[in-house]
Amino acid sequence: MKKAKKKKMLAVIVMSLAMMALTITPALAKNVKKPTSYSSAAAAASSMGATVPKAQEAPKPGHHDEKPGPAWKTIGGTVKQIDGSAYTVEDYEGNQVKMYVGQGTKQIRGNKKVGDTVRAEITRGGFANSIQ
Repeated sequence: MKKAKKKKMLAVIVMSLAMMALTITPALAKNVKKPTSYSSAAAAASSMGATVPKAQEAPKPGHHDEKPGPAWKTIGGTVKQIDGSAYTVEDYEGNQVKMYVGQGTKQIRGNKKVGDTVRAEITRGGFANSIQ
C-alpha cells in the first residue's frame, strides 16, 4: 500500500514540475537577446571582421571582355558568322549571341567554322573561356 502511495506522490511531483517548467519557459524566452539581423551577407561578414570580395561589374554596352574570367553561362548552338575574333552563335531557342575568342580561349577539337555546332562557356562580357 505504501508503494502505491509513493508512486502516486512521485507522479504528482513530476507533473507539477513539468507544468511549472512549461509555464516559466515563455517568460524566460522574453529576456533572451535576439540575434541581430543583417540586410546582406556582406554586412554580416563585416560585423565579424571578415572581408567579402566585390562582384565583378558587367561591361558597358559596346565593350567586351578581352581575357578569360569567371564563367557567366554556357551556351550551345550553331556558328552563324565569324568576324575576326567575334563568333555569332544562334542558340537552340533562336537567340543570337556574340562571343569573343582569343589566346586565352581553350579550343577543344580544333578551330570552328560557320555551320559548326558549338558549346561555349562565356564570361559576362562575352569572352569564350572555352569552346568545343
